[in-house]
Amino acid sequence: MGREKSMLKRTRIAQVLSSGEIGSRFTVMGWVRTRRDSKAGFSFIELNDGSCLSGLQIIADAELSNYHSEVVKLQTGCSIRAAGILAASPGKGQKVELKADEIAVFGWADPETYPLQKKRHSFEFLRTIAHLRPRTNTFGAVARVRNAMAWAIHNFFQKRGFIYLHTPIISGSDCEGAGEMFKVTAFDLGHIPQRAGEVDFSKDFFAGPANLTVSGQLEAEIYALSMGDVYTFGPTFRAENSNTSRHLAEFWMVEPEMAFCDLEGNVALAIEFLKEIFSHILQNCREDMRFFERFIDDSVIKTLEALVSQDFEILSYTEAVKILIKADQKFEFPVEWGIDLQSEHERYLCEKVFKRPVVLTDYPKAIKAFYMKLNEDQKTVRAMDVLVPRVGEIVGGSQREDDHDRLYARIQEMGLNPADYWWYLELRKFGSVPHSGFGLGFERLIQFVTGLANIRDVIPFPRTPGNLTF
Repeated sequence: MGREKSMLKRTRIAQVLSSGEIGSRFTVMGWVRTRRDSKAGFSFIELNDGSCLSGLQIIADAELSNYHSEVVKLQTGCSIRAAGILAASPGKGQKVELKADEIAVFGWADPETYPLQKKRHSFEFLRTIAHLRPRTNTFGAVARVRNAMAWAIHNFFQKRGFIYLHTPIISGSDCEGAGEMFKVTAFDLGHIPQRAGEVDFSKDFFAGPANLTVSGQLEAEIYALSMGDVYTFGPTFRAENSNTSRHLAEFWMVEPEMAFCDLEGNVALAIEFLKEIFSHILQNCREDMRFFERFIDDSVIKTLEALVSQDFEILSYTEAVKILIKADQKFEFPVEWGIDLQSEHERYLCEKVFKRPVVLTDYPKAIKAFYMKLNEDQKTVRAMDVLVPRVGEIVGGSQREDDHDRLYARIQEMGLNPADYWWYLELRKFGSVPHSGFGLGFERLIQFVTGLANIRDVIPFPRTPGNLTF
């Protein structure tokens, strides 16, 4: 017995608009954005299926069998299937339209209760309906750009021979040493075993303290020191009680690790990486980027174009501090050698001094993580941050400490327990090599590309203090 032909076979609207042949028959499916009726006895329906920003205009003639019973009742948010012949459109702003000979309704949306009736809603309101906000132009565009960027990231590393590594989400170590980690436990929180007045983790699922990871870097180093070049691209977590526009409790990180690579090689790869991602977005997301340019930030396209074409300025942290101290500008946070530079300092360097992206290197060891390679001056480490206009730091990385004794001393110096990093230390005992890597917060990169001010608006379901709605 043969299979019945599926009634759900469709052509995406993006394909119809980009390469649909006039006179050909298409079936499209999506959600109604608008419907208006003509006195001549037909209706115009704008249909969008999420495949692109633009909608496809559907012409529904009154001769359709369900025109009066269903078509004229369609409202914003209804879902339909429309089949018909593609024709050139006489209307302004559109090249083609679909003259429907069949329209079927999948689902209705009551205009009295459907919350997306207005053309413009505040981002604050849309965060309260994260299950519906992807239907808006802004969040549909964010999703498509996010998807394109993720593909470009994988493509960048894959064509250079990197191995994609899945590092654990549950971890027993604190990569950053900041202690802002979510605890993972199987304990009944009402009856937590105690021993000598402290939690008895030996009775927990992992027989020891466990956390959600803040980074896949340490595990990635294991594979880099066996396979050469690897990268991770996955979720990371910070239990930082911060409600700023730049912080999330759950976010995605891109983290390459390269064996036989020093700081200079690390910087070169980071610059090459950013330029290729930005180029891909400019070439493949033009419609969505024009939308962001028009409605969010009129500088987004020219900023990306400039970054792709410009050389990056490279200088040391010490040189940058000297420039900032002499600056003819009052900063909210005073500048002196040894401080962790703030966004206002980083942006000043990019936007006022060099007017281009900046890479700072060789930071004071006191403000950087234990795993960064110590310079010969014993005061600075082989760290690097990539700074861009409008945002400041967008990439952070370093050459990793490959000397066992120096690393051991740094772990102790930072107040960490060397026993928790026995395996990490042991990598420096058996065939240690120079190696480097960097981390990039995916959501901050999307913020920069789209111009959106709040990081909650570039991730599908934001996790922030007090918010676990969706």
